[in-house]
Amino acid sequence: MKFLITGFEPFGGSTINPSEQVAKALEGQTIGGAQLITAILPVNGQYGPRTLLQIVQDEQPDGVLCLGEASGRPVLSIERIAVNLLDYRIPDNAGYQVVDEPVIPGGPAAYFTTIPVRKIAQELRESGIPAELSLSAGTYLCNQVLYCLLHFIETNHLAARAGFIHLPALPQQAAGRAAPQPSMSLECSLAGIRTAIGVMSGC
Repeated sequence: MKFLITGFEPFGGSTINPSEQVAKALEGQTIGGAQLITAILPVNGQYGPRTLLQIVQDEQPDGVLCLGEASGRPVLSIERIAVNLLDYRIPDNAGYQVVDEPVIPGGPAAYFTTIPVRKIAQELRESGIPAELSLSAGTYLCNQVLYCLLHFIETNHLAARAGFIHLPALPQQAAGRAAPQPSMSLECSLAGIRTAIGVMSGC
């Protein structure tokens, strides 16, 4: 069994991204019988989804768990839905900003993720890691890559399970911002994602 774990490069003026740090820490590990491969996606509306789908096509993983940063959220957010909408609040790292456009013209309004979201949330909380189920992955790159991934799996009739978890900002990111902001240590986020992968591998 093989799982693909992805993070994003830093964006929005930050020099670090918790999803990148967690993904790099998991490279080459095996959790619950699942061999992990990892990738860092560019925060680029054109190349981010393209990079992800090329890796899925090449590696044919049994599961895909994408990670992203959600500054302002205090807990791990397990996403349930990806919507067919691009509405960037800030430009991507290439300077491109999309407003009110579909991710895929003519595609379904939304896709549900296919990982056991409620079981993951329960296991995280029982492990002492704050977590929530989330109905919105936003309308930025996180939602975009998730929608493209689920659309690719659906239209190509693949068996891979796929989902997305948002991570809070790291303490050093929160400390550098003027307004108070929630944060979570890298160790806690990493423990949470290990737990999520363990649940995925057992289902």
